Amino acid sequence: MNDLLLWLHIGFAIFTLGPLTAATMSTPRFIRAGDVNVLRYLHRTTRIYAVAALGVFLFGALLGREYLGRPYLSISMTLFIVALALLALVVRDQGVALRILGREGGGTAESPKGDAKVQIGRVAALSGVITVIWLVILVMMVWGSPS
Repeated sequence: MNDLLLWLHIGFAIFTLGPLTAATMSTPRFIRAGDVNVLRYLHRTTRIYAVAALGVFLFGALLGREYLGRPYLSISMTLFIVALALLALVVRDQGVALRILGREGGGTAESPKGDAKVQIGRVAALSGVITVIWLVILVMMVWGSPS
């Protein structure tokens, strides 16, 4: 049973966190370009993969149920929840940028409204922090797990 949980945990991590990170990190470029169609796609992709990433947490918690008191696991789970909360902010900011650029008729790279420029910086910063959190969790899972 543990082997199946490990496969599911790793599979969900690979197939959800990778595309999720790519979608959030690409968002600022398309806000700047004013490409509403791509931004709409990235917004939808972020929402879908953020929900699917809950599988990483679920299967990881089931797999580590015997070790929940160990610091590496408690810290990793807390960081994962923080990352999901930050993803909620990214999804919100993507939606705000979509509404702003949609009102402009697509906007141009030279003149996005001031609010859209704010979304660029916030999404870029939050995406970077989320990516670092994923990497910290990875390090903790590799070096902290029992042999």
